[in-house]
Amino acid sequence: MIQRIQTVYLILVALLAGGLPFGLSLWTNAEGVQQYAGSVLWISIVFYVVAAMALLSIFLYKNRQNQFFLNRLNILLNLFLLGFFVYRSLNLSGEAAVSEKGIGMLIPVFSIVFLVLANRAIKKDEDLVKSVDRLR
Repeated sequence: MIQRIQTVYLILVALLAGGLPFGLSLWTNAEGVQQYAGSVLWISIVFYVVAAMALLSIFLYKNRQNQFFLNRLNILLNLFLLGFFVYRSLNLSGEAAVSEKGIGMLIPVFSIVFLVLANRAIKKDEDLVKSVDRLR
């Protein structure tokens, strides 16, 4: 349902993970070649899975418990991706002429923030439904 705020957050996650990593560089290697998510197969697969899980979660609006659980799995996947990016950035040389860290490494951070906001809104809806059921 589009009128729910968690749907907006999940659409933002899908757009962030589905499109931006392929337009923003993740890092620049020692040869001066910019690395994008499309140049490393498993990173692009993980970004597509994150986007697909966010889109799937939008259509699970009737079952809020499954939606909440799927968002938590998505957060874990983003944390794994963020951990890899932190590990990769710590292994890159610190010299500015040799290597650079790209802005694309921050995409999992923004995705995690939007997923947490979506889960808070889902929990709020679930609490509202439970309180209304108690009144009946």
